[in-house]
Amino acid sequence: MHPFTKYHPESVAALGEEALIGRIRRWLGPVSPRAPFGIGDDCAVLPGARGRQLLTVDPVVYGRHFDDSIPARAVGTKLLKRNLSDLAAMGGRPSAAVIALSLDPRTSLRWVEGFYCGLAAVARRHGVPVVGGDITQAEGVIVAGLTLLGAAAGPRVLTRTGARIGDLIYVTGRLGGSLRSGHHWKFTPRLAEGAWLADRPEVRAMMDVSDGLAKDLPALAPAGTVPVLDRALPRRAGCDLRAALTDGEDYELVFTAAGGAAAIALERAWRKKFPRVRLTRIGRFARALPPGAPNLADYHGYEHLR
Repeated sequence: MHPFTKYHPESVAALGEEALIGRIRRWLGPVSPRAPFGIGDDCAVLPGARGRQLLTVDPVVYGRHFDDSIPARAVGTKLLKRNLSDLAAMGGRPSAAVIALSLDPRTSLRWVEGFYCGLAAVARRHGVPVVGGDITQAEGVIVAGLTLLGAAAGPRVLTRTGARIGDLIYVTGRLGGSLRSGHHWKFTPRLAEGAWLADRPEVRAMMDVSDGLAKDLPALAPAGTVPVLDRALPRRAGCDLRAALTDGEDYELVFTAAGGAAAIALERAWRKKFPRVRLTRIGRFARALPPGAPNLADYHGYEHLR
């Protein structure tokens, strides 16, 4: 959906900031608490939380993360789900969100309504109150940035460090072709899977695949090791190895785990717990790359400003 309108009465400029905020409250519905626990004060008041707190932020930018071919509702869902995927990668659960909007005055009210209704649907599904944010004018652009607060779902927070030489590498779902297939906005954040993995002692490090496996996976590698991909990658239809390694916006989990009997137990337990979510062992960490194995240095995922 094209976000701009040439007809002034249908634009955000026809309302102004205060009236637009009133409509946003209405579009968000029950996921927008009353002030001071939501929109309306200089800051939102959040209840104290026990355990480790998590914080992440991600934007969607018109012309970069979405275009006119993407429905406005899908843009809102993608924004929140991108952040939920970051929480999933550390075994977390969401607690609250704030949104910063930069809007061209020509932005269509119909587009903004669709955006917030899509976001609200995901927020309700995952129990995320939207407690505040900000709106500013910016000619020629639409940028929505969401900051998501969360907490560890269990006693452990999984990070990108902790893998050891010989650890096995696993990935959920399938990789590649995210833009062509629409997966980049249709995906389901792996919150339940991430929390479950964080509770497994044999799982040692984890992250989500957002910029392409070739770029993301080396971040999990222990010092002095390389990732060895010795099994076929799970790919979406029509994707070759390069697409699976570099397309990005997969929003799947990649993690490392101890091998041997622990790996067998992990795989068996996964199939029982998540029978509809594919789990694939794709490789291991080794001191050197064996002959014939793909060298991730020959591939490159997405890197901002490069």
